[in-house]
Amino acid sequence: MGCGVKISRSALRFPWASQSIMVAGKEELFMSEYECLILEVSDHIAIVTLNRPEIMNAINWQAYAELEEIFLNLQKNPEVRCIILTGAGRAFCSGDDVKEIMVQGGGSKRLRDVRPGTTPAARAILDCDRPIIAAVNGAAVGWGMDMSLMADFRIASEKAKFGELFVKRGLVADVGGMVRLPKLIGPQRAAELLFTGEVISAERALELGIVMSVVPHDDLLDEAKLLASKIAANPPLAVRYLKEGLRRSYYGEYEDMGNWIGHTLGTLFQTEDHKEGVASFLEKREPVFKGK
Repeated sequence: MGCGVKISRSALRFPWASQSIMVAGKEELFMSEYECLILEVSDHIAIVTLNRPEIMNAINWQAYAELEEIFLNLQKNPEVRCIILTGAGRAFCSGDDVKEIMVQGGGSKRLRDVRPGTTPAARAILDCDRPIIAAVNGAAVGWGMDMSLMADFRIASEKAKFGELFVKRGLVADVGGMVRLPKLIGPQRAAELLFTGEVISAERALELGIVMSVVPHDDLLDEAKLLASKIAANPPLAVRYLKEGLRRSYYGEYEDMGNWIGHTLGTLFQTEDHKEGVASFLEKREPVFKGK
């Protein structure tokens, strides 16, 4: 399915725009290249929406590629000053598309490298020097939770839920869970979420410090836009350097951990426990793990 993208006159002129027309004396740009995401840009604010609501915005290979492309392109354009990341429908992101990513496979070649590197989409998000606001509208689990942790701010709907479900599939978390989560809530609380795979409510996420605020569901995007507009009104270069300063002083570099995660996933994807985790999920039954 194609995802139409509309950009107002004050927005960016991206090179991949498919057409431009005049509406009421203003130029409107429309784009339709993306299958899994919607991109809207106006008043220096980009809104990136995961758009696979029929499967709770689960991430497939195409969605990973589009996330990487969009964030790389937003990074290149100086007119974008803030980015909002959200999901269509009732979920923010339910993590990997289990049938495509874990059953069909296709991404294991990179993981067999000695230094496989960080997930390319994660790298594009983490390296983006524009402030990123995750407007978490529903379930953010697995890579969906990790992606929200890569943002600078998390504003949650009252309907949001969070869970590091990787352990349930016999896997480890990505950089969001392994680096960002313990920085936010400490290693003990991070270990609890990572080791148990427990899904927590928005209110519990607020208590732990994972999210900045919890708002009524219908107010979520307005609240995110309000924060984005305050940021976008400030000198953009100063804001970008402030973000880089915070990254250097608090989060540090992530590539060594990204290499370790990739190498470890390359091993764990081959285990019987991973296959059992996937099979039990698809068959809707309790898993039986054997440590093999």
